[in-house]
This record gives sequence, C-alpha cells and structure tokens, in this order.
Amino acid sequence: MRLLPIHLCRAGMKLAKKIYSEEGLVLLAEQVELTDKLISRLRECGINFVYIHDPKTADIVVPDLISDATRHRALHEIRTNFRAMMDKPNRKSGVTYPYIAKPFRQVMNMVIDDLTSQKDAMLMLMNMGIVDDYLFQHSLNVCVYSTILGIASDYSRDELMNIGLGAMLHDIGKTQIRTNVLKKSGSLTRDEYEEMKRHAERGYYLLKDEPNIPLLVAHCAYQHHERLDGSGYPRGIKGDQIHEYAKWIGLVDSYDAMTSTRIYKSPMLPHQAVEALYTGTGTLYEQSMLQTFRDKVAIYPIGVTVKLQTGETGVVVDINASCPHRPVVRVLEDEHGTELKAPYEVDLSTKLTMMITGVNEDPQLAEVTGA
Repeated sequence: MRLLPIHLCRAGMKLAKKIYSEEGLVLLAEQVELTDKLISRLRECGINFVYIHDPKTADIVVPDLISDATRHRALHEIRTNFRAMMDKPNRKSGVTYPYIAKPFRQVMNMVIDDLTSQKDAMLMLMNMGIVDDYLFQHSLNVCVYSTILGIASDYSRDELMNIGLGAMLHDIGKTQIRTNVLKKSGSLTRDEYEEMKRHAERGYYLLKDEPNIPLLVAHCAYQHHERLDGSGYPRGIKGDQIHEYAKWIGLVDSYDAMTSTRIYKSPMLPHQAVEALYTGTGTLYEQSMLQTFRDKVAIYPIGVTVKLQTGETGVVVDINASCPHRPVVRVLEDEHGTELKAPYEVDLSTKLTMMITGVNEDPQLAEVTGA
C-alpha cells in the first residue's frame, strides 16, 4: 500500500485501509474502489491522505496502534461525555454528569493493554482516513501518543493511567467554549482568542472535584499550554512549576495539531512537525523530552513516497525502531524518474551516506489503480 494525497487519487483506485466515521465505525472498507464522487466527498470531509493498493508495494502493511474495538469504545466515550457537557455549558465544579471516571478508566485500560502488547510501539499518524470532529479524535490521539511516551519513560501502570487520563481529558474545557468560536474557520478576534485560552482553566475546574479522577489529571488540563520559559497560559508558570505529565501532553498536543487537518489549515507530515517543534528546544519544550519524542516518532510514515539524495525515488516500507529517522526504503525509480525493472530496498540505518532529501508527491501515483 501507499500513502497518497487525496488530490492525486483517481477513480478506479482501491483503498488499502479503512476510512472511519466520527464514531469510530468503518465508513469505507478496504478494497472499496474510489469514484470521483467518493473522492470529492472525502476531500469535503477533510481527508487529505488515504492508503491505496499499489502492485509495487502490495506487501507493505501499516500497523494500527490500537485495535478497532479500543478506537470505537474510546471515541464513543469521548464523544458522548464531551457532548453532554457541551449541552450544559457554564457548569460549576463537581457537578459533571454523568460521572466520567469509570468509563474513561475502562478505556485507558484498553489503550494501555493494546500499546504494552506491542514491542517498541512508535508514534504513527492516527489521522489518516478519519472523518471526525477534531476535538474528539485529537483527544484520543494525544492520549495514545502520551501513553507511548510514558511507556518509553518506564512509567508504571498507575502512572500510565494518570498521564493517559490527563491526555484524554486535556481539552475537556473546550466543551465550555462557544461553538462559533471553537469551530471558527477564520482568525479569532482578540476577545475570541482570550475565550479560547480559558479552556485550560475551565477544564481544571470541571475535573478537580470529579469523583475518582486524580487532581493531577485536572492539572494536566490546567497546564498543557504552559511552556518552559513562562510564555504559555493560563498562569504563565515555567520550568519545574509545570508537571512532567503536562509537559509531555503539551508537546504531543502541539504535534497532533500540526499533523491534523484543521478548519483553517492543511496538515504537516511528521518530519515537518518535528522540525517545527525543535525550534522550541529549551524555551517551549524540554530538550530531553524532545529527544525521546523524536526517537519514538515514525518521522517518515510507512507507505510515504520519499526522494533520496541520489535522486532516486522510493516508498518507506518499514521503520527502524532504534533509528526512526532512517527507515527502510524500497527504491522504485531512478534519478531520471524512470521506473526500475528490479526495485530494491535500502536500510538507511546501515547506509549512513544515503539521506532522505524530501517527501514528494510522485506524479506516477496518479496512474496507480491498485490490484
């Protein structure tokens, strides 16, 4: 399979991975043949990339971080509980209904079980082929990414439960923001921006007295927009005043926002987002955390087309867990763009003189109809 920008999709291509609805249910199954109408509809729904079948990469498999059952249950609980809060804005602390601890703890146990069952689980894009309400899917993504980083940091199961709950609920305060502000496609006015910023404090007050939700989880919501140099909000705290969990959540919150389709922007690919995050080393984010994060991100997603410094073009077929920025690439075209009769694979972790110079959109992909 190959990861293909939606604008290069053509009628006759077949999906290689499912397209999910907002509820986490399968909207389009594997092997569905795309039509012009379907492509147009996917574009309208904010789908920027899809996985398609390609005979030259038919053996490539892109693993899922969590199971369909976990994804469906998580999105159901997030959507149901967040929408209940949206229907009753301006709540006071301690009156959240229904109580959310039990269902969200059950979801977190499923997430932890899925991720700890995988050896060297990597942060792989979860937004490909998702027709979603950004708030719901983003909450799940940040939860999964933060849990992976917690596993990499040797957190205990109780610690994984707390950081995962903090991550899943970090944006719960947005349920108290006016919808016309939350989903505004244009630039926010100064007053609207100030209202949006209040979601961190509102999230804290929603969670701090919630039965069986640790106060630390509420502080994750409160602190996830704080930054090392004090430039964050709502309190402008800095350095060690920010809890470690909130630092992780703030980092992956930014990453997922950059790599997700938003009302007002197209998504970045992982290597672009990681580069952007590194500009905040030591000022916005801890250097050691950025390093751990970079070591756990599949910077070049499996199936993406890359160009090598030799001028050759290929597709990423595997990720090296110990060196994710140097994947295994199947070279398909020479430096002149001519298709190779005998494609070959190169492991960039062992060929240190070879470098990826760009992630491109191969025009020949438009001719792929997949089998």
